[in-house]
Amino acid sequence: MKRLLGILVALLLPLSLGAQDIDMDEYLFGHVGDSYGWHITTFKGEPVSIHLPVIVRSKTTGWHVFSSKHIEEGEEYQGFVLNEDGKLVELQPDGSYVKPLDISITKNVLGLMVNSLILVLIVLLTARWYKRHDATKQAPRGFAGMMEMLIMMVEDDVIKECVGPDYRKYSPYLLTAFFFIFVNNLMGIVPFFPGGANITGNIAITMTLALFTFLAVNIFGNKHYWKDILWPDVPTWLKVPLPLMPLIEIIGMFTKPFSLMVRLFANILAGHFMLLGVIAVIFLTAKMGVGLNAGLSVISVVFGIFMDVLELLVAFIQAYVFTMLSSVFIGLSRQHSTE
Repeated sequence: MKRLLGILVALLLPLSLGAQDIDMDEYLFGHVGDSYGWHITTFKGEPVSIHLPVIVRSKTTGWHVFSSKHIEEGEEYQGFVLNEDGKLVELQPDGSYVKPLDISITKNVLGLMVNSLILVLIVLLTARWYKRHDATKQAPRGFAGMMEMLIMMVEDDVIKECVGPDYRKYSPYLLTAFFFIFVNNLMGIVPFFPGGANITGNIAITMTLALFTFLAVNIFGNKHYWKDILWPDVPTWLKVPLPLMPLIEIIGMFTKPFSLMVRLFANILAGHFMLLGVIAVIFLTAKMGVGLNAGLSVISVVFGIFMDVLELLVAFIQAYVFTMLSSVFIGLSRQHSTE
């Protein structure tokens, strides 16, 4: 706890000393939003950032690859400039803007790469223990033991119970989804590089995860699942001539993954906003006197650490809930007739 407090104070102290006025919109959305550079901290009034590669394709001039440092100040470079939303656009001769094909390595993309690499290393380190030991004679300890506990908990208590007899078919995806979300949630709490990227608070990421669940449910759903959607066991007048119940069931096919997407996105984003709001007290009280600023800063840091610890629980719960609901939806598509 003391070490975490020291790290947080060390990161925030140069910011608070150089703080003048703070734009809360820019402060909050600048931290949780994506960007072409990765701001680390501010040292002696100067920002310390990682300049990421910008990779865009213009319809007229072809591919362009350059460092994001050329566009950080809103200046034009090679015909490209950042718009008000922080997105790269191409400046046309008539003064209009056109959005190019953009496959740049942004902050969220780099964060996703780093977190995915961490997940791969976790899997490989766990697999190495089982490769070198006989699990029937020796119980895993340390890191491998912790991973076995998490895997068995998710598979036995969630996947097996919710999916049903053929749960092994879906275990690889569901376990991958659980650990992917969990690792990204944890890395989003870390206040220093390479942590802090808002991966699971990005709706594009949660939409992709929900899409995978949607495909698993509807591609591998059995005939009873489709019968319950297209011709459910309700009075005939609810199905013909107006297909009221089939229409409701079809809408439900899309609202389930939509709820998965929004739930994960909203909870993680709200957690980041709350934590950033608490830390912002340090900046907002910078002009109110040394005594008041010092007192509120200590309270802000201590409460921020408490919320960070709380976010550890939220990181696990959100990964668990996404996996559980995905398992339930897949299980419902694998139900057999009770007749």
